[in-house]
Formats: sequence, C-alpha cells, structure tokens
Amino acid sequence: MRQSLKHNLLTERERWVLWLPIFFAAGIGVYFGLNQEPPTWVGFAAMASLAIAWSGTRWKKGYVPAGLIYALLILGMAAAGFAAAQIRTADVAAPMLSKRTGPATLVGQVSHLETFPAGSRITLRSPRISGVPPHLTPSHARIRLRGDQPDYLPGDWIRLRAILTPPSPPAAPGAFDFQRQSYFRGLGAVGFGLGRGEVVARNQLSGFDNLTLGIAHLRQAITKIITQSLTQPLAGVAAALMTGERSAVSPEIMQALRDSGLAHLLSISGLHIGLVAGILFTSLRAVLAAIPNFALRYPIKKWAATAALAGALAYALIAGATLPTQRAFLMAGLALLAVILDRRGLSIRSVACAALIILALQPESLLGASFQMSFAAVTALIATYEVYRGRRKIARHGYGQLPGWLTTVLLYLGGVLLTTFVAGMATAPFAIFHFNRFAEYGLAANLVAVPVTALWVMPWAIVSFLLMPFGLQWLSLEPMSWGPELVISVAQTVAAWPGAVAHIATMPTLGLILIALGGSWLCLWRGRWRFWGVPAMACGLLTITLTRSPDVLVDGQGKLLAVRTIAGEMMFSSQRRSRFEQEIWLRISGNQGPGLPWPDTGLSSDGRLSCDSLGCLYRANQRTVALVHGDGALIEDCWSADVVISTEPIRSRCPAAKVIDRFSLWRHGGHALWLNEDGVRVESVNGQRGLRPWSTRPSPHTTKPDTSEN
Repeated sequence: MRQSLKHNLLTERERWVLWLPIFFAAGIGVYFGLNQEPPTWVGFAAMASLAIAWSGTRWKKGYVPAGLIYALLILGMAAAGFAAAQIRTADVAAPMLSKRTGPATLVGQVSHLETFPAGSRITLRSPRISGVPPHLTPSHARIRLRGDQPDYLPGDWIRLRAILTPPSPPAAPGAFDFQRQSYFRGLGAVGFGLGRGEVVARNQLSGFDNLTLGIAHLRQAITKIITQSLTQPLAGVAAALMTGERSAVSPEIMQALRDSGLAHLLSISGLHIGLVAGILFTSLRAVLAAIPNFALRYPIKKWAATAALAGALAYALIAGATLPTQRAFLMAGLALLAVILDRRGLSIRSVACAALIILALQPESLLGASFQMSFAAVTALIATYEVYRGRRKIARHGYGQLPGWLTTVLLYLGGVLLTTFVAGMATAPFAIFHFNRFAEYGLAANLVAVPVTALWVMPWAIVSFLLMPFGLQWLSLEPMSWGPELVISVAQTVAAWPGAVAHIATMPTLGLILIALGGSWLCLWRGRWRFWGVPAMACGLLTITLTRSPDVLVDGQGKLLAVRTIAGEMMFSSQRRSRFEQEIWLRISGNQGPGLPWPDTGLSSDGRLSCDSLGCLYRANQRTVALVHGDGALIEDCWSADVVISTEPIRSRCPAAKVIDRFSLWRHGGHALWLNEDGVRVESVNGQRGLRPWSTRPSPHTTKPDTSEN
C-alpha cells in the first residue's frame, strides 16, 4: 500500500502544485474554527518556525527524508493561510453597534443603493449617529427605506431618522452567521428609516472614491435604464443579468428560479463573464479577419483577446465585482492572457491560481457558498473535460451521416447537458449544506435556459451596452427580453412539477469537509487512484442521515420557542413573531411550509406537548423540558423537569439539570436542545461561535434586557 501510494504520487508529480490552495484553505479553516481569537503573532511565528526548519533541511549534510520536506511545505502553506486570515481580520476591524439604537438622526454618504418592489435599501459609509460617540460609530450602516424618498445617488450625503441594531447573530447554533459576514464587509449597523430622508449634498466624489462610487453610479444608471425600458418581471431579470442587481426581481420569480435550479443564471459568474469575453473575442476577431491587410500583417488574435479582456473587466465592475464575478474574471483573464502570450489557455492550474489569489485577499470567502459552489463547479467541469479532451474524434464518429448543422446542434446540446449535470452534482452538497434544498429537475430546466441565455440573451446584452451611450438601447433590449420571458416561463413550469425541491436537514460541517476533500482528490489527480475520493464523498453524504434536528429551539430574545413533533415537523409558540427565525428553523430541520400551531391549553396532536396558562411541558425520549411563562410553575417544574426554559429571569435556586432563563439567552444567544435517553445536549449560539471579533457580546456595562415586556 505504501509503495503504491509513493508510486502514484511520483507519477503525478506535476499535479502537486494544485494542492497548495487546499493546504492554504486548511489554515484558514483552522483559524475560523477556533473558539478564541488567537494572539496576532501565532500565524507569523508558525510560518517563521517552519521556514527555519525547511532551511535547515536544505543545508543539512546527509540524507533528509523527502517526506519531511514536503510535510514542512504543507504545514507552511497552512500557516500562511492562518496568518492571512489573521491579517484580514485585523485589517477590516471596525466598530459594530452593541445594542438597539434610536430613533436617531443618521447622516452618511450613500455608497450603494438597491431598489426592491416594496421599497429601497441604502448603504451609508462614514455615518454619524446621534447619541453614539465617534469611536463607537460603525464605518457602514445599511438602512431599509419605505414610502416616498428623494432620488438618491451614490456619493450623496443624506440625513434621515432611523432605528439601528447590530447585525443579527445566527438564528440557531450552526446557522448562517450574518454578524461574521457583516464584520468582513465593514457593516456595523442595520435598520430601517422613519419617514422621508433629506439629501444634504450631491455627489461629492474625489480621488479613488470618484472611481468606486462612479462605477456604482453607472451601475445604478444602467439598471434604471433597463427597468424603465422593460416591464416587470422581465426588467428585473434583465437587470440581474446585465448589472448583477437582483433587487428588482420579485420574490415569486426568485423563488421559482431557485426551485427550478436556475437561480445561478442571475449570479454573474463564469457563464456570464465567459460569454461576454467569448462573444467579444470571436466577433472582433471575425471582423478583423475580414480585412485582409489587418489579418495578414497584424496579430489580430491578440488584439481580439486584449479587447475581450477589457470588456470582461468592464462587465465585472458594472456587475458589482462579487466573489463569483472575481473568480470568473480571474479565470477568463488568465485564459485571455495566455492567448496574448502564446501560452495554453484555461486549465486546472488557472483554477488553483485563482483560488489562491482570492483566498489570500479575502480568506473569509472560504466559508461562503459563493466561493465553494463556484470553485466546485469549475474544478469539476475542467476535470471532466480533461478526461474527454482526447476523445473528441470518437464523440463525433457516430454523427458522420448527419448534416453538419445538426451535428453541431447535437454536440452543443450534449455539452450543455453534460455541463449542467457535472456542475449540478458538484454544487449539490454545498447547496444542501448552506440552503438545505436540492432542485430535483434542475437538469431539465438548465437544458432549455442555458442555451437561451448563452445564444440569445447575452449577445443582445452586449449590443445593449454598446447602444446605451447613444440612447438607442431600445433597439436591443426589446428582443433581448424575449429570452428572460422564456427563462421565467421555464422556471415557473419546472418549479410547479411535483417534488421539484427536496428539503434536507442541515449537513454537519464534517460531512462537507469530507465531500470537499474527496471531490478534490477525484478532480485534481489523473490516475485511477483518483477514485479513492469517492468513498470519502459517500461518507460525507452519509453524515446527513446520522444527524438529527434539535428537539427544542429558543431564540435569543426569548420571544419564540419551537419543538419537534414525532413526525419531525416544527411547532412554534407564535405564528406572528420572529418570522425570519421561523424560516431558518424550518429550513435547518428540513421542513417545508409553515410550522404547526402551538396548543394554548391541553395536548398537542402527537401528545408530546402539554400546555396550561403557566407554561408547557415537552416530553421526548424519556426527558422532560419545562417551558415556563410565569413564576407560579417554577417551583414544581424545577424539581420535576430535566431542563427548565423560562422567558423570565430565574432568581431563586432551581435544581433542574439545566436552566435557561432570560439572562442565559441574553448572554449566550439562542439555544438548541437534543433530548436523548442518556441525557440532554444543549448548544448555544455564542457558545459555539466563541469569543471572536465579529461576535458581539453584552458587556458588564450594558443594560440587561428589559423583562417588563414579558
């Protein structure tokens, strides 16, 4: 076994470099997996120690095991990833509100504006908030606006009244951490406006701001042109495809796109950047080739690649340069640069290079669905086409008796089918992990929608960009809208099919790691031993069946409780409060639709929950949880229940094995409980996250929660 492994490694020596981003990502993962913020010197000290040890092996006389050298290199890359994450965390550090503030007067500069069907949302930078000292003021605040508002533009300074809160913590232990995402985006406050705002100063731009806010202004202007030229819902989809602005897409259309597996079409990524670059490259080269003097005297292929590179960059900037867009531009840019330098184009090495660049600049992206899904898809696709690259002639052999145009169409549709299948299978585990859902008929929907987007929508979109400076965009936007109309129709049709979406309970992090490592092993090697990755992926998927959803959930405010029925459904203590938390809890438990009603008195339909005027008792697996509303039930429940959960502070002694009261929720956030025959497992949001810069905690000087509302 050892000799076989050594032989395989030596045979594929040229592929070793592809694993460097994996080792770098491992260091980042270790950093974000810690419960305590490590000292700032840890990453650098580890890198320095490993560098010294590696240098020692190079200068040492006599035999040095090759395995030791490679082990030091692997650990060195992991240490570099750890250090990069520490640097990034320190670099983006900014104040974050620790409690609800307002109504307060807010003054700030508009850096981003989103328009929704029911209102708008603005992001303000350098805000000034009445009642908040400057050293505690966040660098950015995001405000939801409703009603009649002035025509805001990026760069405007505005004044408004608003209520602000810190970015929300996870709705349950292990759920999406909006606070962490906000920390790395520099977003320290969110809230909603009260009444109409006021523009204090218009478009005050200077220096680098003139470029960044100018691009944001251009993006908004293009989006406005599209929405004014087309009717809804076509305008929203067209704007998403051209500028990446998805806020104008109605929730119903967005849900249909998700359920049909077509939501990726609205995320500016490899498909869109590749199409823009490919269309520009092909069309410009064809035009120049039609001029003999140019074609024979000048390197028109390199000219076309340069123009395509510039066009792809402009499109990426207008689309907001999100993470998938950055990855896609890096990939397309490397391929076009290879054409300019007479080198080989797209390869698995370019994927590794792009991943390493993004992880070095934005280590936190490793934890996001965008990074994971985009790189999983492109790596799987390139690995697949590497296998079949040498079989192209064989693939065409069976079409020898068919007309040339029909052969081309069949090969294109076959390519779309294969691409959709491979990308769908590669991204499915990540969609399950992050969104708890899988589109069953995504393959069928993409077989129609992808060719329409590639062959009709994007060419017309490029023409629209070129015509907009002359005010002639209506010539191209109208025919372009036929494409989004067909895509919407396909999405709604497929989403309506029975069983279109499978809802799956949360996959453990270990399962995702096994799938990612197994998939990397399968895609990065070339020999038969690559299939060793399949068992690892299977074990990762198997963890879904070994995971059980929480039996009891309580939010951090003590306003919402939920319990699991025998059938696995959720019952909520209120159908009106905390709707967002309800949606998250239903999703992580793999449930679809609204939760079941909570009995005011008496037994629930499955007999697990019994309630009276003072509280409820929940029984499962020979364990009892008391859900107490008043002090009158505490005396009895503290002695009879395994766990006592009270929405009021418990100030007297309670002998229950576990007590969760209002102050516990205030300090530790939401709680999740698993009732087992051998005991009760309890996890809290802050207990799982630990003490990190992005996890806001109540300080000893912070006013304790007002218990009068309960």
